[in-house]
Amino acid sequence: MTKVGPKDLAILGGTPAFASPLHVGRPNVGDRAVLLDRINDILDRRWFTNNGFYVQELERRLAELTGARHVIAMANGTVALEIAIRALDLTGEVILPSMTFVATAHALQWQQIQPVFCDVDPRTFTLDPNRIAELITPRTTGILGVHLWGRVCDVEALSEIAVAHGLKLLFDAAHAFHTSHQGRMVGSFGDAEVFSFHATKFFNTFEGGAVATNDDELAAKIRLMKNFGFAGYDNVIHIGTNGKMPEISAAMGLTGLESLEDFVETNRSNYHRYRRELDGLAGVRLWSYPEAERSNYQYIVLDIDETAAGLSRDDLAAILWAENVLARRYFYPGCHAMEPYRTLYPEAAGRLPVTECLVGRTLVLPTGTAVTPAEIGEVCEIVRFALAQGGEIKALMAREVAYA
Repeated sequence: MTKVGPKDLAILGGTPAFASPLHVGRPNVGDRAVLLDRINDILDRRWFTNNGFYVQELERRLAELTGARHVIAMANGTVALEIAIRALDLTGEVILPSMTFVATAHALQWQQIQPVFCDVDPRTFTLDPNRIAELITPRTTGILGVHLWGRVCDVEALSEIAVAHGLKLLFDAAHAFHTSHQGRMVGSFGDAEVFSFHATKFFNTFEGGAVATNDDELAAKIRLMKNFGFAGYDNVIHIGTNGKMPEISAAMGLTGLESLEDFVETNRSNYHRYRRELDGLAGVRLWSYPEAERSNYQYIVLDIDETAAGLSRDDLAAILWAENVLARRYFYPGCHAMEPYRTLYPEAAGRLPVTECLVGRTLVLPTGTAVTPAEIGEVCEIVRFALAQGGEIKALMAREVAYA
C-alpha cells in the first residue's frame, strides 16, 4: 500500500486499503478434520450435553494446564461469573474496575449486588490496590479483579487486602487464559478465577467459559449450581440454573487445545511485528507483555497521547475503520459511563481519573491466525502515515464534516 497524500485515505474519499474487513477477535480454528471427527462421534454417542465425555475430558485438560484443582466448564463466561459470585455468597457491595467489559459489572448488578468502581493503576491498567481501602464499607463482601489484556492483577496485594478485611477475592480472567504470574499459571489465584472461551478469545469453544478453583467445597457447590442443583437422579439439593457446556463446545475446545501453542506463537509473532513496525512513533505506546512470563499475546493495544501524536485515538480509529481495519476502543467509555451505572452511581466518575483518561486513549488492533504478516504491515503503514500527516488529515476531516 503506497499513499501519496492524505486525500488517498478512504475516510476522505479514497479506496479502502482492505477489500474485506480485518476484525479484532476473529476466531482461531484448530484442525478442522479432527473437530469434525469429534462432532460425528458426539452424534454417534447421542450424548449432547449434561456432563458428557468431551466436557469431562476438557475439564481434565484445563485443570492440567492451569494447575487448578478444579475447572468447571460453563455455557459462557458471563454465566460462569454469575454462578461463581453466587457460590461465594457475595452480597451488598463488590469492588471492581470500571475498565473492563460490561459483563463483569452486569454479573453483579444482575444479582442485585452493587458494583463499586475502583480506579486502575496507570502502569498496568489493572485494579489499583492503593485505591481499594477507601471504598470498603460494612456492606463490602468481595473484590473482583480483572486480568486485563493478559496482564495479571497485583494478586499478592489484593490477597492481603481481602484477608485483612475478610473479603472474598474473585478474578475475571477472560483475557488471561494460558498466562502466568511469577511462574504460576492463572487459574488458581484468589477464591476462584473465571475464564471466557467466547469465539473472540484466542482459545474458544465456540461459546463457553469456566470457573477454576482450588477450593473443593466451592467447586462442589458450583457443580450443583450449574445443573439446577441436581445431586444425582431426581435429587435436587441446592438452588441452581442451567450453566452447562454442551459437548460440541467441549469438542471445539479440545481441538483448540491441540493447536494452542500454534495460536500463541502466531500471536507472539504478530505482536513483535507490530512492535517493530510501530516503534518510535511519537505519542504511541504499544502495550507490552512481560517476557519473563508465559503470555497469550492475545491483544495488540495502542495507548495514544493526542498531544504528542497529533491525532486522537478516535481520529485514528475512524481512519482505520474507513480502511476496513475494524480496530476497537476497548474499553470505552468504561462501565461506569454505561447504563444503568451512570444513572445509578453518578458519583463514580469523580473517583476514576485514571480510568477516565485511559478509556479515551486505548485502541486494539487485529491479530490472530486470520491476519497475515503482510496485512499487519499494511495496518502499520496506515497508522504511520496517519500520524505523520496528523495535522493535515485533521484539517481535511474537519472540512469534510463542515461540507457534509
